[in-house]
Formats: sequence, structure tokens, C-alpha cells
Amino acid sequence: MKVSPDMKRVVAIVTEYRHDSHAEVIVGRLLGRLDFVPQIKVAALYLDQVPLNDMGKVEAEVCGVAIYSTIGEAISESNSVGGIDGILLIGEHGDYPWNEKRQKLYPRLRFFEETFQALDRLGLKVPIFNDKHLSFRMEEAEWIYQGLASRRLPFLGGSSIPHTPHVPEFSIEKLLEVREIFVISWLGIESYGYHGMEVLQSLAEQRRGGETGIKSVQALEGRSVWAAMDQGVVPEHLMLSALRTVRGELPGHPRDHVDVPVLFIIEYSDGLKGYVLQLQRFVREWAFAFRDAEGRVTSARCESGLDRPYKHFEKLTHCIEQMILSGSSPVPMERTFVTTGLINFGMEALHFGRKMMTPQLAVCYSPKEL
Repeated sequence: MKVSPDMKRVVAIVTEYRHDSHAEVIVGRLLGRLDFVPQIKVAALYLDQVPLNDMGKVEAEVCGVAIYSTIGEAISESNSVGGIDGILLIGEHGDYPWNEKRQKLYPRLRFFEETFQALDRLGLKVPIFNDKHLSFRMEEAEWIYQGLASRRLPFLGGSSIPHTPHVPEFSIEKLLEVREIFVISWLGIESYGYHGMEVLQSLAEQRRGGETGIKSVQALEGRSVWAAMDQGVVPEHLMLSALRTVRGELPGHPRDHVDVPVLFIIEYSDGLKGYVLQLQRFVREWAFAFRDAEGRVTSARCESGLDRPYKHFEKLTHCIEQMILSGSSPVPMERTFVTTGLINFGMEALHFGRKMMTPQLAVCYSPKEL
């Protein structure tokens, strides 16, 4: 791949770089892999872990990218030999411990701490991308959020899924008077549930007046999910409407095929209700349905790539490039903070078996994009 000397330069800080990791499908694209033509250049790489199936070292050598042993060195040394224009934090995948709440303890706080320290020492203000949520702990997430805001750093975070096309398409205006949103998600409760929360919030923030805050988060697991539907507490018709949009033929009703479903129930300050249902391997993609004030239901799926090269990461990578080149993020920083809170409080609600009140999520903001 030919690299223009005028390309803006970024430092990539990742937990691990292996086949099908988020590092590979994001940083790899910026190295010209997966049929991607990059507009920015990876100047340096930091690998927090190097597993036996690591491919980061070889890719870096082939592409002429320096690898550093610390985050501070990666930023400062890269800045001294050509300047840097952005930083990518990809704290996803790797051999890290779990806590009792079923959360994986990725070192995202440390990544931000060492990044902030290096930027402050050098007097730099450059855009930062963070893959997925800010931290598994709300106190850490609040510290990161305040650090980004106080430094006035352009920031893009969260999931790749909200950037995908909706099939079928619909007018954003249908969300202005939305009253209920039901999201279908799958696989890992925390890891993929976060994508579901991001889909939910990307829709919810489009209502008239924008986001006005979240009041509480509740979680149900197992048979209690279906019992809540049978009692009319949870809108089963929205779930079924969303499921009708997914690709492939489903074997029947999920209650007959999903051993341990998990349902997150989100109550917004203005009365909007949100639901994110984890259906293990019953589906392979995200879908949703919502009801407006007149009772009209709209449903669609998120057109993600089911297999390599995972085209939803192509759109996310373009968004990263857009921020680095323009200095402005296409997504509000507040969304990432809110969805971090949604998944963290959701996992706490699941662990403690009770509704969690969420005063920390009394956040108001307006959306930039759908």
C-alpha cells in the first residue's frame, strides 16, 4: 500500500491484535487490509498483550509501523518524528479477568490515564477514538468523560452497529414521538448487549427534544422474561415485529429455543421505555421495533456484516477517519457516556436482581446523526 507523506498520523493502542479481533478489523483497515483504502496513516502501535496467535508484530513490520513498549512512548516518540493527529484506543479482546457481575475487566481506564498524561505533557489536543464503552465501572467512566470534556478533545466512541444501514429504511421523523423501543441483540450479555444499548440509544436520542436522561435500568433473566411478556408488562408484539426483519428463517418463537434470555428494561426520564433482549445464538444480528404516540409500529434490522470482512467496521473506520481529518466527531460524546451507564447499570441490575436508579445518567444532549 502506498502511503502519502501528507496523510494525518494516528497512534493505535490495543489490547491484542489477532485474526478477527477489533484491532485487526479497524487498525488492519487503516493498514490497507480488508480491501480498504485508508485516508490516514498508522504511525505507531502499542500492544498490551501478545498472544500466540498475534499478528500485530508481523503487520507492523510489513507496513513499517513502529511498536512501542508503553503508551507514553508510542505517543511521545511518534509526535517527535512527524507529529500525531489522533489516537485510537481499542480495548477489546484479550486475556483479562472477569468480575462477579459478569463484566470483563478491560484496561480502558489505564489506556485513558496514560494517554491523557502523554497529551498533557506534550501540550497536544488531538481526537481520540475509543472502541465500545468507556469502562466497566461508572466512577471510572465519569472520570474519563470529564477528562475528555475538560480537555475539549474531539471524541468518537461506542459501537459499530448504529452506523449500519437500516433495512428497510424509514424516515427519522417517525422517531420524533416514539414511546417504546425494543431491540433484539445476541451472544454475550455484556459484550454484545452493549451493541444493543447503542442501537437503542441511537434511536432514542432522535425523539423530539433530544435526550433528556435515563431514570432507571432493570434486568430479567430466564423464564421471567417470558412471564413478563405473558403478563403484558413487556411488549411481545414489538419483539415479534423486530424478529420478522432478520435475515434467514427462524425456527419459531424464541421462548422455545433460547435457554437463558436476558432482558434489559430502560425507563427514560420523559416516560420513553426501552428494551434490549439478549437471545444468545437464536439470531446473528441486531434488529428493532418501535411504537409511536399513535400506536404505529416501525421495525428494521441493522445491516451488519455477518462474516468477514465485517463491513459494519468499514463504516466505523470511515467515521474514525472523518473525525481525524475534520477534528469533529459525527457522534455526540454524551451518547457513549450514556450507553456506558446503560450496560454497567444493566449488569448491576442483573447481578443484584433489582431495578437500579440512575441519577448519573440525567444527561441532556442533541444527536448529530442517526
